[in-house]
Amino acid sequence: MTEGTAWVFGDNISTDLIAPGRLFHLRSNLPELAKHVLEDADPSFASKVRPGDFVVGGANFGLGSSREHAPTIIKLAGVSAVIAKSFARIFFRNAINVGLPAIQCDTSDIAPGDRLAVDLAAGTVTDLTKGFTLTF
Repeated sequence: MTEGTAWVFGDNISTDLIAPGRLFHLRSNLPELAKHVLEDADPSFASKVRPGDFVVGGANFGLGSSREHAPTIIKLAGVSAVIAKSFARIFFRNAINVGLPAIQCDTSDIAPGDRLAVDLAAGTVTDLTKGFTLTF
C-alpha cells in the first residue's frame, strides 16, 4: 500500500503538457526533464510533488504523441501512480513498460490535496480525506 497526496488535473492532459515540447533538448537527460514535468498544466507541480504522491486525471490522460519519456519523467518525479478515468492507449502502454502504475477508475470525487492510499494487490484507491474507496 502506498499513501500520498492527490495532484488533480482535468481531462485531455496531453503528453505535451506532461513533457513540454520546447524542452525536447532534455530528452537525453531525463532527470533534468523531470524537473519540468507537468509544468505547463501546473507550474508548481514539479517543485512541490513529493515521493509517493499521485497524479489524478480525468478522461483521456496522456493523449497526443507517443512520447515514451512522459510516463518516465512522472515516475522520476516520485509519483507512485497515475489514476485517471481513462488513458490514451499509447500512454497507458508506455506507463506499463516503465513500471508506472496507470490505474483506471472514476476520479470524479477526488479533490486536489486529498490523501490517497493505493493498494495495487487489492485493486483499491482509498480517499483517506473523504473516507471512500474505489476499486479498479
